[in-house]
Amino acid sequence: MRLDNNKAIIYGAGGAIGAAVARAFAREGAKVFLTGRTLDAVEAVAKDISTNGGVAEAAQVDAMDAAAISEHAADVVARHGGIDISFNAIGLPQPGVQGTALVDLDLERFTAPIHTYLTSHFLTAQVAGRHMAQRGSGVIITLTAAPNRMAAPLIGGMGPSWAGVEALTRGLAAELGPRGVRVVCLRPDGIPETGTIDVVFGLHAQALGITTQEFTAMMAERTLLGRLPTLAEVAGAAVFLASSDAGAMTGTALNVSGGSLAD
Repeated sequence: MRLDNNKAIIYGAGGAIGAAVARAFAREGAKVFLTGRTLDAVEAVAKDISTNGGVAEAAQVDAMDAAAISEHAADVVARHGGIDISFNAIGLPQPGVQGTALVDLDLERFTAPIHTYLTSHFLTAQVAGRHMAQRGSGVIITLTAAPNRMAAPLIGGMGPSWAGVEALTRGLAAELGPRGVRVVCLRPDGIPETGTIDVVFGLHAQALGITTQEFTAMMAERTLLGRLPTLAEVAGAAVFLASSDAGAMTGTALNVSGGSLAD
């Protein structure tokens, strides 16, 4: 198994991407430590992983709370000897964030994703980086989306927030690389089977005066593959990034967009 005996902390593990990645890491032999602001959600994922033979623990951790992040990570290190993987999949409710033209968007709604995503990724990566650097190894995986590189309408502050996370990824990689720590970004496009994207595509469809199904089809048609990525594909890509197979990758983003964005 590619992640045998690795210890992985996953932030936002109650969401669709976080849960899918947690399950994929566990199947590959990692011990997964699931965190989220809603304990019931992460406990359900942990129970499912354990039922299927994996090793998982759940904890209530707000990924915007520096003290809570630090305390939880220190506990994992003290009980299990270290952190090998940190993956941040936190989300933000999208109504009021996407679907409105920038010239009509309130400043508070524009800055909400920039503050949330950048702050959370900074805090979680900072804590993980400190622990990993002491051991001389580890992988920090950030999460963005393809529109950060596109001239995409109606995404509000999401594009700037994702672009900021990728810039943060590069800066951390430059500082932590000499200490044996890789920092990489996972960059999918919208995943139709997730509840968040169903909401997002609905907001865009409403703004354009079409149905959600029509908007989803339009998004799929503009990719090189003619379809959007699946949760399984994104989770598999995260396993690859966390594994030694990606040992020479740092300071970059893995494009899992189905070709909506061509690097």
